[in-house]
Amino acid sequence: MSTDVGAGRTGLDLSDGWPRRWTVSWRADGDGASCSVQELVHHPVLSSDPMRHFTWRRDQRHRPGLQFLTSTGRHHGAESLEEARVLLALDFAGDLVDVVSQPLKISFDAGGKRRHHTPDYLAVTRHGVWVIDVRPESLIKEPDRESFAAAAEVAVACGWRYTVASRWREHAFAGLDALASRRRMQSDPLVLRPVLLAGSAGGRSFGELAAATVCEPVARAQLLHLLWSRQLGVDLASPLQDRSIVVPAGKAGR
Repeated sequence: MSTDVGAGRTGLDLSDGWPRRWTVSWRADGDGASCSVQELVHHPVLSSDPMRHFTWRRDQRHRPGLQFLTSTGRHHGAESLEEARVLLALDFAGDLVDVVSQPLKISFDAGGKRRHHTPDYLAVTRHGVWVIDVRPESLIKEPDRESFAAAAEVAVACGWRYTVASRWREHAFAGLDALASRRRMQSDPLVLRPVLLAGSAGGRSFGELAAATVCEPVARAQLLHLLWSRQLGVDLASPLQDRSIVVPAGKAGR
């Protein structure tokens, strides 16, 4: 779930001409580049390299790593488990074309000082571009809100959208993690998928669909794959369980 960044806007210098004064920098093929916010829409930052390297130390408190996305067919960097979760959610949400980790650094004016902020992700979807920051709600401080508000202003100036991923519904990631465990299934030796797809036409529960096949354990794995790949649909506003109603993808209200 996202957090409101409006409160951080108060301290920003948004007087006339701010898009010319604020700057954005990025890296591409090892070289640095920069421009004003006003000029940003004319530059190919969507193909930029991460602004920071993802490093590992024995005593560090966060958990960086690489997350494979089926949407892009490659790994993407994450500086924490929370960021890895957001990448997984983007992969599942559908319509994802590409995502860049640590895509650019924003230099902005606030409270008479020059400040800098690097958003966590730039996600390109078939319905537009999103700038995304990831920060657990309990860790957001006032300077963070100011940085988030600055990123939101830059996104609006470029015709993009902005959000801060700050918390999950209690059950949400457990269901998403279960679906992701079977996202890369390629074969169906028992030919269960046509049976499951046909059986869902009447809106049956997850448990009923699996139990009605010749091999329930394998059917459960295939159901998770069909849900991930949007060949079937389920209401994820509630916990994913045996009594969750599974419907054909066209009838899903996700």
